[in-house]
Amino acid sequence: MSEVVVWIADGCITCDACEEEYPEVFKVTDDTCYITADSRTDGGFDTNEDSKSGLKSGLDLEAIQDAAGGCPVDVIMVEVGGGDSTPETEVEESANDMVEPAATAPAAVEASMDGDRSLLVLSGSQSGNSEEIAAKIGKLASNYTLEATVKGMDEIQIGDLAGYQRILIVCSTWGEGEMPDNAEDLWNAANADGAPSLSGSHFSVCSLGDTAYEFFCQSGIDWDGWLEKAGANRITPRVDCDVDYDAMADAWLADALAHMGAVDGEGNFSEEMVTALKEKAAGGSKKAAAGSAFEVPELVSEEIQVNARVFRYDPNSGQSGHDIWRCAVPGSVSVLELLRLLKATEDGSLTFRDGNADDPTTAISANGRNILPGRVAISEIVRDKDGESSLRIDPLSGFDVIRDLAVDHSDYQIHLANSKPWMHAATREGTKVSQGIMGTMDAVTATTLHQALDYPSGQLLHASSDTAPHNRSYIGPAVIARLWARYNDPRASQKGKDGYLATIESENGIKAEVDLSSIYKSGRAWDAVATSLLEAKRKTLQDGGFTGRHGKHVWWFSETVKLSGRLNETVLAGATLGPFGMAKNAISGVLPRMLLGFTRTGGPMIRDLQALAIPPASVGKMPKIINSAVDDHHEVVAIFNKFDRRF
Repeated sequence: MSEVVVWIADGCITCDACEEEYPEVFKVTDDTCYITADSRTDGGFDTNEDSKSGLKSGLDLEAIQDAAGGCPVDVIMVEVGGGDSTPETEVEESANDMVEPAATAPAAVEASMDGDRSLLVLSGSQSGNSEEIAAKIGKLASNYTLEATVKGMDEIQIGDLAGYQRILIVCSTWGEGEMPDNAEDLWNAANADGAPSLSGSHFSVCSLGDTAYEFFCQSGIDWDGWLEKAGANRITPRVDCDVDYDAMADAWLADALAHMGAVDGEGNFSEEMVTALKEKAAGGSKKAAAGSAFEVPELVSEEIQVNARVFRYDPNSGQSGHDIWRCAVPGSVSVLELLRLLKATEDGSLTFRDGNADDPTTAISANGRNILPGRVAISEIVRDKDGESSLRIDPLSGFDVIRDLAVDHSDYQIHLANSKPWMHAATREGTKVSQGIMGTMDAVTATTLHQALDYPSGQLLHASSDTAPHNRSYIGPAVIARLWARYNDPRASQKGKDGYLATIESENGIKAEVDLSSIYKSGRAWDAVATSLLEAKRKTLQDGGFTGRHGKHVWWFSETVKLSGRLNETVLAGATLGPFGMAKNAISGVLPRMLLGFTRTGGPMIRDLQALAIPPASVGKMPKIINSAVDDHHEVVAIFNKFDRRF
């Protein structure tokens, strides 16, 4: 008589698929899936991974295998043995429904590392989103025993694809179904005579797009079709991501990497390796403590009373205002969880962008702070007044409101795309390591580049600007920060650097930013990016010789304040009139007297008499002047020293 053993490996996403298929055996909770006590010979109720208890007779094996096959993450393990009278080696297996026990996974993974482990990752990117996903794949590939080569589509020839058994493509769609700029040449070459055959290669495609456009994800669809026609094997289905792409893209890359890792050095795919590689990437199975004596405690902070004031906007009527709800919730609840609670229990029409805790598109304003609501607990941000806690939630500034808290990020995305922020790489020094040739970079430069872009959300940074909400032509600090990091990246070519700097120094570049203090005030997480923006502004002013009205104000303000510690508005205004204005003021006597501090307001009476006694200035027509000491003079000097290294 055969014995059936079923257990749940690590990685369950609690999707209910198995319980719906066979509830007598599977029970799904908030944490994971369990094998029910009524179905097991030992009467236990857990994942059954440790005890490997057999199932009671009379259960439907086919239904169990169907549940295992329907699991989207392949964590349901089924083993059919011969029982007491059958040796352990006599095990019935189905290629689709049966996998080896987890104990054999390490040896199987080690065996899979023999031979060619190369993976080519190509990104077709207009705004940098595809490039970021490709870079993430490059970082995670080694967890699946793969050696990734990550390139933009403008950094490779179409014939090079034939040299790879594994190819992953991440491609965005631009305009009305068009290829992004850096993918156009490669696409044209792919459809020209002489394109290579890719028989024996395995591929998968992640396509980024926007459902607001007619040709949604068309570029990725085109590449997916071309690779298939070229003879390559689609190892996992293509995914088509909307603007909120993070969760779908992450799920795709994890599944695609596991399947690519299951392709051996000879190009043969082994289905049973997929689960083992996923387990290896997750860090191995986590063994539960035997029995039920120990349970992980649930930590919940003290309940607080919150008056939640939430912005509402109805695009149909054009009306806007705030709804106020009085809530009693644990202080550990995140702002995003509070919004979900209000939507579920109070008003189902409440609209906001939902997502995981790190989703940059969920950004909102809470009590005047721009935050990612999934990262911030209620207790961190509420204001206490007269024994009550208040929380005002508004849409992110600098963007058009679609409905309630949901805003349109098009301005930011268009500026990002038009800036062409993708990497234009140059040849650089490298060193040979076990994985192959790898470029080198000193630790200080690498750390600086990483810190300059180490902020939680481009949308948050864009909204932190005092200028962006009022000047829609300004490309914004998030775009400039990315371009400045590219400009300082030693891997970038000179052509690329020239392009980055030209955009930074353009009319709608960093010179349009009025005040960087708003970004510094956003918190310590923004210090590095605010400093890099200041460096970009200094570079822009220096390259322009402090020309134009903007540069002249900076130059003369620094001159008058740094030399004297006092601010004289007339000198500042007169000096920025240009050489002819300065000459005229010098001849009339106005400029010299202002430099010497003569004033009709705020100074001694003798100053008025001296001003009237020295011709040929127009008597009685002196403008109102301020010639007062500048507060915190040393801080002002420090700021302008960053602009002008001469002092």
